[in-house]
Amino acid sequence: MSLTEHWATAQETHIGAVYFAGNHAYKLKKPVDAGFLDFTTRQERESACHREVELNRRLAPDVYLGVADVTGPDGTVCDHLVVMRRMPADRRLSTLVRGGEQVTEHVHRLARLLAVFHGKAARGTEIDADGTVTALRDRWLASFDQVRRFHGAVLDTAQAAEIERLVLAFLDGRAALFDARVEAGRIVDGHGDLLADDIFCLDDGPRVLDCLEFDDRLRHLDGLDDVAFLAMDLERLGAPDLGRLLLDRYAEFTGDPAPAALRHHYIAYRAFVRAKVACLRSEQGGADTAPLAREYAAIALEHLKRADVRLVLVGGLPATGKTTLAGALADRLGATVISSDRVRKELAGLTPDDSAAAPYGQGLYDDEHTTRTYTELLRRAERLLSLGETVVLDASWNDAGHRHAAAATAVRTNSGFVPLQCWAPRTTADVRLRTREPGPSDATPDVAARMAEHLDPWPGAHTVLTAGRPADSVTQALAYVD
Repeated sequence: MSLTEHWATAQETHIGAVYFAGNHAYKLKKPVDAGFLDFTTRQERESACHREVELNRRLAPDVYLGVADVTGPDGTVCDHLVVMRRMPADRRLSTLVRGGEQVTEHVHRLARLLAVFHGKAARGTEIDADGTVTALRDRWLASFDQVRRFHGAVLDTAQAAEIERLVLAFLDGRAALFDARVEAGRIVDGHGDLLADDIFCLDDGPRVLDCLEFDDRLRHLDGLDDVAFLAMDLERLGAPDLGRLLLDRYAEFTGDPAPAALRHHYIAYRAFVRAKVACLRSEQGGADTAPLAREYAAIALEHLKRADVRLVLVGGLPATGKTTLAGALADRLGATVISSDRVRKELAGLTPDDSAAAPYGQGLYDDEHTTRTYTELLRRAERLLSLGETVVLDASWNDAGHRHAAAATAVRTNSGFVPLQCWAPRTTADVRLRTREPGPSDATPDVAARMAEHLDPWPGAHTVLTAGRPADSVTQALAYVD
């Protein structure tokens, strides 16, 4: 310990107390039943102490020294303590972040440590069962039930209802995503409670303390979910960039291709867990816990909105800027863009730049090839949407039947549906058609004119003006998407 620290002090949490004396810390479990844990008997607290030491030695073996008995004057065992090496308070990650210290390298080392930890962590059928979409939904629903009595008094009722709606909408369309996570071995016996207050950045590497020991099932989780807890906490501390860095480096070290929507969903889940804890502590008389609960709920809602999976149609006549807008939107949204021009030629065994020019409605552009193209577009989109990817489909969307099929795809995957119709003056489009380099599109001014004659009305689409600067079109389109 440093000369600036008190030799002896104590801290209290909603389920225990920690007593600091010299170079050691002693953790005592409270005899409480918090609903999600029950420490009301000494035997349960003793078991939890031994389990805590066993589990936390996975990440900090030199910190967790063992379990000591607390005895009365007559030698009777009264309770039990987890005995730990005391960590320097000024090296706590939360303290460093609040103080504006440079912690990028520490975050990098943390990401690597957690990637290695998850790589070695226990896996198996029982653990996988807790990583399914059903298990995650059950955990969300349990949390919703536990905080319902705090609606109005601590949490805003409308905000809590919106959180619940967005959660269930995401989960209802994403079974394939969670099945893929299980199949890829991403579900592990992890930490379960990664908070910046419990991480110490030492010269010889980080020490990660206080894993969740009272319920194995809550510790059986997606490795990304585990790390998202800390990313959320860094955001709450005012350092969202560090949270993103942590997730990026973790994904790099683990080769995890998880979609951005899943990151946001897990961050939201962890924020809501902390909102629940703050609600429960407010019931115990904890100071400033109600505002903290609302702060966590706001973080959860923001990330659930960002986790919204959408199917965006970018349509319009040839040379109205569809492909430019679709690509720019995909970049801004972190989405996957699929082009009908490329799919059409791929299905025909051609490269995107091979010419398949033909009069309107003939060759590769006849009804049969067009139906086949749109069917494949939507097949690919449905798979990606079910895996949590927002998809931008770049095509003319002239036919109302194809649009209806796209809308049905969004419904089946519980995804948002945003139809955008690009518009530019005919003269502008004709100039673009005559001057652009050869590419995936084979359209000519004559083909564009014929397509305009056969264009089905699109009353539900948002019109995006695409005759000016691309950046202005993107801004307009994003307003409709968001």
